[in-house]
Amino acid sequence: MLSRRHWVRRISELDPEVDHEEIYRLLVAREFPWDLEQALELALFRTYAVPSIGGLLARTGEFTERTQRRFDDTGLILEAVGEHGFDSVTGRAAVRRMNQMHQHWRIPQDDLRYVLTTFVTVPIRWIEAYGYRPLSEIERTATANYYRRLGRLMGIRDIPATWREFGEAMDAYEVERFGRDDGAVAVSEATLRLQAGFPLFRPLPRWLVRRVQLSLMDDRLLEAFGYTAPAEGALYRAALRVRGRVLRFFPARRDEWHFRDLPQVRSYPEGYRVEELGTFAPGCPHALGAAGDVHEPAPW
Repeated sequence: MLSRRHWVRRISELDPEVDHEEIYRLLVAREFPWDLEQALELALFRTYAVPSIGGLLARTGEFTERTQRRFDDTGLILEAVGEHGFDSVTGRAAVRRMNQMHQHWRIPQDDLRYVLTTFVTVPIRWIEAYGYRPLSEIERTATANYYRRLGRLMGIRDIPATWREFGEAMDAYEVERFGRDDGAVAVSEATLRLQAGFPLFRPLPRWLVRRVQLSLMDDRLLEAFGYTAPAEGALYRAALRVRGRVLRFFPARRDEWHFRDLPQVRSYPEGYRVEELGTFAPGCPHALGAAGDVHEPAPW
């Protein structure tokens, strides 16, 4: 067995400016796999609450009619980059796939940047609240640097420089842009139904799973969707904090965690190629947007 501090010591020896890919990989695959999975799922809900994002996802029909496949594709593409690295053949193919899909839409730079901020800020805050320990400064810096690199490869401009600036940018954008949109609510509802049907939750009634899910949303997010916070939400959050404390006494994870191995990932029972994940034209009508405000793909 590995001591609980094994990966902490390993990460402390690394440089977040140079080794951010390795540090982030260790966080995802060894130290906080379950926590980061939950946090990134919650981050997706935050993106839905921006009407220009949630409404667009609803208009494509992909996240309401093919929710399972889109959920799987999102996780598998992100995992391909994190597991293999930005400069690997697989990592480059995954980033290229993201850029090819995004090119079908005139997505404002502000929205692209906001989505990136959620992938940095929501996991940091989740682990602060529910992890067995908070992230170190090295780990927070490496997380920001990892997504700064991803953002640059996606052609996103004016990316925040530090993890604190990522958080400030996310909060400011939500105050300005969060709002009610029927299409966004439809995307949220489809995702909630999908998650309630995950194998882990099958023994539980779906209404209970939904209440747990809503209890993890803050007031700003609940208000944007028109949801009501469950009265017993504090109990569910307290249970997550207890889980974190208990994990302090467990050994460090030895085997690597992979999103593709989760039982809720069900779209590709025969396997998949990264190049074939996601949506392809035709079938993705171009959304209207401001000319010249489209992100540019990585030059590969």
